[in-house]
Order: sequence, then C-alpha cells, then structure tokens
Amino acid sequence: MKTFVDQCGRTISLAATPQRIVCLVPSITELLVDLGLEEHIVGITKFCVHPYRLKSTKTIVGGTKKLHFDRVRELRPDIIIANKEENTPEIVDEFSKDFPVWVSDIATLSDNEKMIEAFGEIFNCRTASSKIIGKINHAKADFDAFISNFDELRCAYLIWKNPYMAAGSGTYINEMMNLCKFSNIYANRERYPEIIIQKMRIQGDPEAVFLSSEPYPFKEEDAFEVGRYTHHAKVTFVDGEMFSWYGSRPAKAFGYFKKLRERLA
Repeated sequence: MKTFVDQCGRTISLAATPQRIVCLVPSITELLVDLGLEEHIVGITKFCVHPYRLKSTKTIVGGTKKLHFDRVRELRPDIIIANKEENTPEIVDEFSKDFPVWVSDIATLSDNEKMIEAFGEIFNCRTASSKIIGKINHAKADFDAFISNFDELRCAYLIWKNPYMAAGSGTYINEMMNLCKFSNIYANRERYPEIIIQKMRIQGDPEAVFLSSEPYPFKEEDAFEVGRYTHHAKVTFVDGEMFSWYGSRPAKAFGYFKKLRERLA
C-alpha cells in the first residue's frame, strides 16, 4: 500500500497503480490523455471536451459541480481526480467515503508542475510526466524572452455577467496575466470579485479588457457595453482555456499569448 498527499494536504492510499480513473476536471482530463492514460479513463464530466473523442468513448458523469453519484460508483474507479475550485467540498467528501480522491489546487505554474510530477508517481508514468514538464518549461523560457520586449499593460479579465465578475488575485488566470505583463487592475481583490463596470475607470482605468470564452458566453453587445465605461480600452474576446486550463495546456498557451500580445501592441 502506497500513500500520496494531494495538493490540499489530504492523504490517499493506493494498493496498486490505478487502472480505472474518473476525472472531474476538464484540463486534467486533457493532461491524463497526454500522459498516455486514455485507456484507463472510465468517467469524465460533460465539460471534458479535449480531446473531443472522449465524449463518445467515456461515461459522462455530469458536470463539475452537479454529478450523478450512482453513475460514478457504478464505474468502480480506483481513483477520482478532483479540483478544489472546480468541484465542491461535498462532492469530495461523498466520494472519499468509498474511493481514493486526489484533489488538485492550482494557482501557479509551480503548483501545476508539482501536480504533473505527482501524477508521474501515482500512475507510474514518470517519463511522460517529465516530458510534459520539459515542454512547458521550454515554451515558458521562449515566451519570457519574447515578453521582455513589452511594457506592462493595464487589464481587466471578465469571466461572468449578471453580475459582472473578474479574475482577481490567487487565481491561475491572474498568474497567466502576470506572465504576459497584463497588469490586473483587480489584483488587489481576491479570487473572483463582483465588479461594477461603471467604476472601471476609477478602479484602474484598464487599457484592455478581456472577455473570456468561458464560463460565460460573452457576445458583441457585451463588448460594446463594457467599452462604454472605459477610456478607449481595447475590449478583446480571449480563449478562456488558454488562460484558465492548467495540466499540459500551458505548452500551447504561450504561443497563443504571443499572438495576443502582438495584437494589442
């Protein structure tokens, strides 16, 4: 029996390398596939859309916060992968009664690297784990050299409407913004604060406002409404997966960030 400590300080015990995985986190599902573990994934959420083929080959167990508990139990997983932010404490507590539940907590690239390393140990795929970490670090080093030629740009990153909500400090999105030299005007507020767009100019006067593609489906009229309350800020639709998905996604995200920074130059 081996024991592992997850990113919330919880200890799980595994008698052997897990062969049946239920993943409740979309970006981690993508990571598990990239680690070569696709055949061992038996259950995913409806939001686990990459790679797309999984939706027709794996059992859908619900959303990230509303799950079919019986459906998960019927899959008899050896391990369930969850996330502190995306899944509720009630979900983790309920499944922990019957199964090992490994909970991730990702706010930085360092947190992400530690998770990938942990999966290398848990799933006995250390070589694949190291390769993904190497790809991410290489992409980041290249991006760091690129971004050194750019100045800071005051920005706001909106994730929701009615009420409007933004990404604040302590979030992975804020980490990505910092790496891109997007100075977050809401970094003085924690997590995902509700904001009043009419006050954006006096709260930071952003030079750019990002409307994320997820979780809220912003439309052109939203961009127009937000833009009215800025001082000629560039209101830009951005790929929310690139800013908020961790796992193996950063290896691709840095290329996206390059193009975005060039567009905003």
